[in-house]
Amino acid sequence: MKRENYSKDELFGSVPVGEALRIMAVPTIISQMINLIYNMVDAFYIGRTGNAYMMGATTLTLTMVMMSVAISNLFGIGGGSQVARMMGAGRPEEAQRASAFSFWGAIAAAALYSALIGIFLTPILRFLGASDDTIGFASGYALIVIVIGGIPSLTSLVLAQLLRNAGYSGKASIGLSGGGILNAVLDPLFMFVLLPRGQEVIGAAIATALSNTLAFLYLLIAYIRAGKTSPLRISPSYVRQISRAGVKSILSVGVPSAILTAMFDVGNIFLNMLAAAHNDMVLAGIGIVMKVERIPNAFNMGLCQGMMPIVAYNYASGDHDRMREVIRTARKVGLTASGCAVVLFSVFASQAVRLFLSTSAGDAARALQTVTYAAVFLRIRCLASPVQFLNYSSSFCMQAMGDGKRTILHAVTRNILLYLPILFVFDRLFGEVGMAAGLPVSEVLSAFFAMWLLKRSIEQGRERLG
Repeated sequence: MKRENYSKDELFGSVPVGEALRIMAVPTIISQMINLIYNMVDAFYIGRTGNAYMMGATTLTLTMVMMSVAISNLFGIGGGSQVARMMGAGRPEEAQRASAFSFWGAIAAAALYSALIGIFLTPILRFLGASDDTIGFASGYALIVIVIGGIPSLTSLVLAQLLRNAGYSGKASIGLSGGGILNAVLDPLFMFVLLPRGQEVIGAAIATALSNTLAFLYLLIAYIRAGKTSPLRISPSYVRQISRAGVKSILSVGVPSAILTAMFDVGNIFLNMLAAAHNDMVLAGIGIVMKVERIPNAFNMGLCQGMMPIVAYNYASGDHDRMREVIRTARKVGLTASGCAVVLFSVFASQAVRLFLSTSAGDAARALQTVTYAAVFLRIRCLASPVQFLNYSSSFCMQAMGDGKRTILHAVTRNILLYLPILFVFDRLFGEVGMAAGLPVSEVLSAFFAMWLLKRSIEQGRERLG
């Protein structure tokens, strides 16, 4: 039976788990992978210049881009989880209000974030570790992508999450993937054809902002059309109808998810600051690795996003046996993919990092030093991939069940109580190598804690729902 013949209730509630997970997860994995290319393509083309300062600048701006992702999770994950749970509970009216509230909340949050970045751009970049050699490139990129293009960029992520949780995973994936493909096409055009030499970072920023805007328009149209056969709504009248309890339910999941991503971003901020304190080559090297290691993370995030609506639906409907089977199946797939990534990155670390910085153009000596650092960092940090998946999947499952308190506890413990202290201590004891080793060590400890929290969340949910 083809996907189009499944109703949303059948897909979430009765289709064999492997098939349901494949239908929901494959589009989200593809979307995540292409969206990864979307975010990596700027760094790839900038790397063709051989300019390590430009590469360092993209590392700094990635932190601000990821913070906008955290804000999008507030309404995308929070609202999306609420939509899926209300569908499972047979309450479509509440799902309608949740979707409209999430859409307009995303617009308002994006506008506020863009305004704040615009006002405090220079001090923020200095705080993140920008030097006199990198701040010009970083500020130009951030002004175009985050300040000018912030609303379509952030809101498109929310629209994709709402579509996905309503059962339209394919449409969400097409929108995000299409933006990534378009960015890959436009980048070299703006960087090497339309703008003069030395303006490659500005060219990449224009291409990215334009691609984000077109992706947003596609997703907005898809969202409006999906509203004919689903509880997805855009009219502000539904926002006025939402109850205080409905808003609280959205935020109880959205706030922990936003905190989870923000805490990870805070970790990257301090990582960048430590790297910049060594030198700009270390900063550029760790920036390359943070992009390369996102390949297995993108696969696993896509898997978790595909799993989340099924978990939420079955949790709300009371079919906890099916919910646990979904979690077990996703866990097997994610750990297998992560293990393969560890092997490949360990063997081909040098080749992987050289894709992002040419050693035969620009300042070859600095470029060679940068890729040497990056190869060492990648071999160390890739070891975290399997346990990172356990952290991601446990968190997504707790969010799907509406367990915001444990999600926040996990986020704070993982990123503040474990990662940051280990990062600083290892950097002080072992230098640049210790700085890289802080991630796998802290992720192992966090994964044990996350799985214990998830077990408690499932047990409590079973007791509460009978």
